[in-house]
Amino acid sequence: MTRINFRAGFMALALGLLAAFATHAQDYPSKPIRLIAPFPAGSGPDANAREIAGELTKILGQTVIVENRPGASGQIGMEAAAKSAPDGYTLVVGTTSTMSVLQHLYSRLTFNAERDFVPVSLLGVLQTGLIANPGVPFTSVQDMVAQAKAKPDSITAATIGVGSYFHLAGEWFGHATGTQIKFVPYNTTSPYGDLIGGQVQVMFDALPAAAGNIRGGKLKLLALTGKTRHPSFPNVPTFAEAGLPDYTPVAWQGVLAPAGTPKAIVDKLSVAMFKATQNPQLAEKWRSYGGELRATSSAEFAAFIKEDAAKWGQVVRRAGVKLD
Repeated sequence: MTRINFRAGFMALALGLLAAFATHAQDYPSKPIRLIAPFPAGSGPDANAREIAGELTKILGQTVIVENRPGASGQIGMEAAAKSAPDGYTLVVGTTSTMSVLQHLYSRLTFNAERDFVPVSLLGVLQTGLIANPGVPFTSVQDMVAQAKAKPDSITAATIGVGSYFHLAGEWFGHATGTQIKFVPYNTTSPYGDLIGGQVQVMFDALPAAAGNIRGGKLKLLALTGKTRHPSFPNVPTFAEAGLPDYTPVAWQGVLAPAGTPKAIVDKLSVAMFKATQNPQLAEKWRSYGGELRATSSAEFAAFIKEDAAKWGQVVRRAGVKLD
């Protein structure tokens, strides 16, 4: 009799909690939402966060406030989000680095990418380009590979430090082509000035910072990732066309919530992200620098992160990079 009463009481409590969550989700949002951006104010990713926050504000009827929490390769912002209440009023912008790469570079992190967050929606992807100084003697990926094989370490590639996206995308390329590239780290300054000036020859990066100089002839783009040629760069071949179908790094951004956020709220936010990414001006802006504004369901985003993290784990292990 006691066991029956206990089960009845437990079921009543569970149903009561579900009803409370459902009511909370219906009323959500009833106050401003904080969107943590784990990067500096004024940076490209910060601009993307502010753009999507503006769209979400219109759709949700509550202000979405961007809070910059840069530092420690994004760990400070991600940790702050992970420790926030799972009520839908704190979100965070996750990236390739914070969600797919850092876990392989560090033995200890201040957050757990898999356990501490629930994916809401992808925001967008940026294809990775092989960007070169116009004066380099090669005009294609194949020519560059031939030179690198004939003269190992004769090609210099700029990075913003060991373990950075620039560096690891280059390591991935080196493994895919069986070549050795000399990486030149710029730990405190942008390498684009030296790339344009010819002090270094190439760079592996997404295109937001380079697109204008590519169009202006100060840099040249030898190839882009992606299954098909990008509509904004129709004359640039894909790496697959260059014989590298498995070279597929992309820089992405997406919105996540603290683990434990009610599914009804996550679903509501996912729908809002679908609507937010329909802004034609914003979509064209992403296209202009080799990207694609793209929303997903929570489940689709979770699968995307899992697959991406596995790819970067292989890259890091092959390169033997550890930062602690």
